[in-house]
Amino acid sequence: MRDKGLIAFLALAGCEPATPTAEDFIPEYKGVETVLLDGDLVQFNVAMTKALAPDNVSAYAECAAAQYTLIRGYGFARHVRTNVAIEGGIWRADAVYTISPSLPKGLKTIDAEVVTQSCREKGIPTV
Repeated sequence: MRDKGLIAFLALAGCEPATPTAEDFIPEYKGVETVLLDGDLVQFNVAMTKALAPDNVSAYAECAAAQYTLIRGYGFARHVRTNVAIEGGIWRADAVYTISPSLPKGLKTIDAEVVTQSCREKGIPTV
């Protein structure tokens, strides 16, 4: 009788849903809207679904900023701010960056070429 209980327990244990892992993270990128605010100040509005955390949508905005910086003929950007919100399963980020031909002052600067390449390797779309 004891063996039947153990067998039943093991059979049910196999029915437990698997905990999602990083490999299960397959986001859906919904697009980028770029708004030139003033000269070198640019706003990026991005949207995605299936994000795991705010960092996922922030990375999408950074990738858009990096590619846009290259398109404009510049090599660097400095992060000003990013606001992230989720509503109805859609993650949105409103990010602002300054773009420049040389490395700007500040702690949150990006090398547009390096970041764009990293985004491609990670499968994150750019502009």
